[in-house]
Amino acid sequence: MSRARDGRPTASLFVQVLMLVGVSLITAQAISVFLLFNLPPPVPDFYRFSEIAEALQGRPGDLIERRDLQYSLADSPPEGESTADSMMWARDKLAEDLGVAPSAIVIAKTYRLPISDRRVFRIVRDRMEREGGEGQEDRFLVAPFEIAMQRPDGQWAVVRPQRGLGLNVWQKRVMLWFLLSALVMAPIAWMFARRLSQPFRLFAQAAERLGRDPEAPPLTIRGSAEIAIAAGAFNQMQERLRRYVQDRTAMVGAIAHDLRTPLTRLRFRIENAPEDQRAKMAADIDQMEAMVAATLGFVRDATRPGQRTRLELASLVESVCDEMAETGAAIEVERAEKVVIEGDPVALRRLVTNLVENAVKFGDRARARVITAERAVIIEIDDEGPGIPEAEIERVFEPFYRREPSRSRGTGGIGLGLAVVRSIARSHGGDVTMVNRPGGGLTARVTLPG
Repeated sequence: MSRARDGRPTASLFVQVLMLVGVSLITAQAISVFLLFNLPPPVPDFYRFSEIAEALQGRPGDLIERRDLQYSLADSPPEGESTADSMMWARDKLAEDLGVAPSAIVIAKTYRLPISDRRVFRIVRDRMEREGGEGQEDRFLVAPFEIAMQRPDGQWAVVRPQRGLGLNVWQKRVMLWFLLSALVMAPIAWMFARRLSQPFRLFAQAAERLGRDPEAPPLTIRGSAEIAIAAGAFNQMQERLRRYVQDRTAMVGAIAHDLRTPLTRLRFRIENAPEDQRAKMAADIDQMEAMVAATLGFVRDATRPGQRTRLELASLVESVCDEMAETGAAIEVERAEKVVIEGDPVALRRLVTNLVENAVKFGDRARARVITAERAVIIEIDDEGPGIPEAEIERVFEPFYRREPSRSRGTGGIGLGLAVVRSIARSHGGDVTMVNRPGGGLTARVTLPG
């Protein structure tokens, strides 16, 4: 037994499942007992000897609430003749009523004479009395049976109850009771199932939220002892992940910051270097300072997550493309339906800007579109460049990785652009991939939750 946050004790998951199974079993047994003591026993299909005799003579009558007797001709009597004393008595009575020798009557495929069953006899007798009062014939057979009479031409007239299709009245009544009991139990089962499954649904939502926002609040779930333990472990894991990311980010930021001091000293020392070497050294120091500045910016953005709001993604992509097109860049954007997602507008604008700039820089022109998929929104940026070898298509997302061997800002930049794009996409619960198009060119595809 555990206690919820408000102090109320909550049963363990094992106890709750055991209670659900126990309630179901008790309810099923209660329904069975109710049916046993309240529903009348089924009335068998019984047939008077007079009805059987008429059917053997080829005149089966129409019966009410009973299966009709089926008449047919056969070259031989049915197999499985009963030789019990009760069957011999019934055979003699039928032969007497039909005016034939007892050897011309065969009773087969029956397992009892219902007169020996006192309960069945009372049911049939009471029903016969209700139908016609005292004096009604009390000689009858109960299905199943098969009776044959040899005709003068040597053939056998065979009479048997027709095979029933579907359920009889008593079976329909029992099925109705079971259906009603199932309808009564359905809301109870639904409430139990909802109570048991709700914590797991909240776990799934919390895990998805953690993937989108590492700074998400701790998980609060009230439930069984097992759920409380799992929620505590999840919160501890989330806190450890948060501290781990913060420590690593802070360490990278500190390293990048501390690098500025020796770079400054190197800048003063190269003043005494030969003129032909001074320019190259200064260029290297400038590049290293740019890398340090980019690293500090990356760390600053990673440690200060922006405010998440509802925003219209297609308009954001169109705005970025229109602004860059005004500077003379060759950019096209396909107009798309409006799609609203939850995200950081500043970070997403930076994501689109980096991808469009890469497409223009390495592929001469860019073409952007927003596609709505099932439970996702896709941003695609096409270029007309040479593409990327498959072996390097994942390495381009590594920080400071550049396929351009030179470190010139004009051709390659620092190498953090795509790393920033992937970081932003994954912080929103999505991802980014690069795909080489068959006809040439590269497509940057960003998938975000819809």
